[in-house]
Amino acid sequence: MTGRRKLHWWTAALVAVMLALGWIMVAVPLALLLLKFVLYQAHKTIGIVIFALTCWRLLWRRRGGGTGLPPGWHGRAAAAVHAVLLVLLLAMPATGFLMSAASPSGVPTLFLGVIAIPHPIGPDPALFERLQVAHRVEAWTMLVVGLAHGAAGLLARRRMAH
Repeated sequence: MTGRRKLHWWTAALVAVMLALGWIMVAVPLALLLLKFVLYQAHKTIGIVIFALTCWRLLWRRRGGGTGLPPGWHGRAAAAVHAVLLVLLLAMPATGFLMSAASPSGVPTLFLGVIAIPHPIGPDPALFERLQVAHRVEAWTMLVVGLAHGAAGLLARRRMAH
């Protein structure tokens, strides 16, 4: 397996964990505050890692040339889906981080649970609400587009086998 393929699968696995963790952490009741805090910090840490991996991936792609996509409409469709996924892989951690910063709760962002990442803005309930909606829409879009991407990959693999 090539380094690019490994990076792809690591990113995909982290996104799957991130989406599941996002829905779980929101559902945890405030009565379990310590668990909720740990889940949120894990979610934030994975988001930072995904952002960094995506930046690495974009630099690697820029230095390495083509993407290996097929010619014709299949390749153009795949390129469009990849572009949407890459935008989401950068936008979701950004909106999540800014949402944390704007949160009225004032909870810090701790990378790996111990390294404080300074928030660039202070609490802002109105901005928090808008970012929360954006982050949720991005999550659902990531789920739908990611599943479509996976299905297309399986279909292409099946076609190549026959």
